[in-house]
Amino acid sequence: MEQIISEVYKLIKETNNLIELEAKIQQLMYNSFTTFLEIALSWIDQAIVQRKQKDGWKPIHKDNKMLYLTFGPVKIKRTLMRNKQGESVYPLDEFLGLRKYQRYSSLVEVKIAELASQATYRETARVLSEWTAVDVSHQTVGKIVKTVGEAQSRADEELVDDLEEAASLPEGRKVEFLVAEADGVFVRSTKRKKSIEVHHAVTHEGWKSNGKRVSLDNKHVILTTKSTDTFWSQVQATTAHRYSLEKTQVVTNSDGGNGYTADKFQEAFSQSEFKVLNQLDPYHISQAVSRTFGVKSEWKTKVNKAIKSHDIDQLKTYLDTYESTLEDTSKVEKLQALRSYIVGNWDRIFDWRDQVESPPDGARSLGAMESNQRLVSFRMKKRGMHWSPDGAEAMVKVKQGIINQTLRDAYLKQQQRSVRKQREVKQTVRMAQILRETNRPSIGAKHGQISLYGAHSSAMGQLAKSFR
Repeated sequence: MEQIISEVYKLIKETNNLIELEAKIQQLMYNSFTTFLEIALSWIDQAIVQRKQKDGWKPIHKDNKMLYLTFGPVKIKRTLMRNKQGESVYPLDEFLGLRKYQRYSSLVEVKIAELASQATYRETARVLSEWTAVDVSHQTVGKIVKTVGEAQSRADEELVDDLEEAASLPEGRKVEFLVAEADGVFVRSTKRKKSIEVHHAVTHEGWKSNGKRVSLDNKHVILTTKSTDTFWSQVQATTAHRYSLEKTQVVTNSDGGNGYTADKFQEAFSQSEFKVLNQLDPYHISQAVSRTFGVKSEWKTKVNKAIKSHDIDQLKTYLDTYESTLEDTSKVEKLQALRSYIVGNWDRIFDWRDQVESPPDGARSLGAMESNQRLVSFRMKKRGMHWSPDGAEAMVKVKQGIINQTLRDAYLKQQQRSVRKQREVKQTVRMAQILRETNRPSIGAKHGQISLYGAHSSAMGQLAKSFR
């Protein structure tokens, strides 16, 4: 500690401005941390080697592994060991939970993925190099995003497998109402003239207010670029692990497009004893009407009024009358598309609050999906971005994990230690602490003398002579 303080005094003396001083102190701090960690890990490696030798393992050789942490590269000196069956391992790597060929620490990897979910790979690399001791290329950022995203994807797949193999449904929280919305957004593929669909579902328990701000209560998202069946399996599994829906009224909302029909919602939330209410998304209805009649039109006002009053006869009358005035073929086709969309989904055009006996306090109309889609579109559709299938899946899974606050748990799951393993860790650290203790200097044998209070020729005198 005194040496570090002396170094700080020296830096203060040698520097002319605060910017340069802080930069040099930061570098001193980084260098000190890496040195301390290298020494501690070498002691732990020595302790592990001694323990495994008792189990029949033999040390083969020592080598170095560079691991990049937020405060700089650490040179890890580890021992390769082999057992009688010919299996070779680096015990220190297992102790630290490092994957084969892993060059960046777990914190660095998950931080890179979280930052890359908001910024481009190049911008992520630049920010890291400026604010940390991590120097990484944008290509490596992409690889790390895939690694972290795959961890979240595996966690979702495990939920699906657990639900399929379970003898009974998991025990979850009981809620009176559950709201679910689903839709898709397309991003550009690296393949020419191809797109990748991102399936997106949002579930929540209602709305909560903070002053004038209204947000979704216990929002949970599911994102994937995989098949529609995989998407709905993940929706079903995730919801089943979070809720017990037997007595829950599930209310859903979608645009009715391919893959987001009412029967998909009914199947995903089939554990509920009540019929799943599926409402046609008001935003898409308004969009379809505006696309047909224009932003400002008398016919648009009439059609919206008929839809709102749920008067299908009046609606058909307006559509037929308007069609009789058209001569442009393209406008006729738009009108026919609108007629098919509205009339074909007529039973789904309602306000869900009118369909339940006692809607919850503060219940609002549905339609949160469009604003939530921006979480994907702002990151994945701007500046002509193109995505490979693996890259797109990894990115949406990282986004999902951040929103649901599950990303770090999913990533670290492969490194979580059991109770038995945790005991071994504590024993190893204690042993390493013993190994680092310096030997105490020997003070030799102590000398003494028995006092004689009598003649040397006496019996006690003869006994004292025998000890000399």
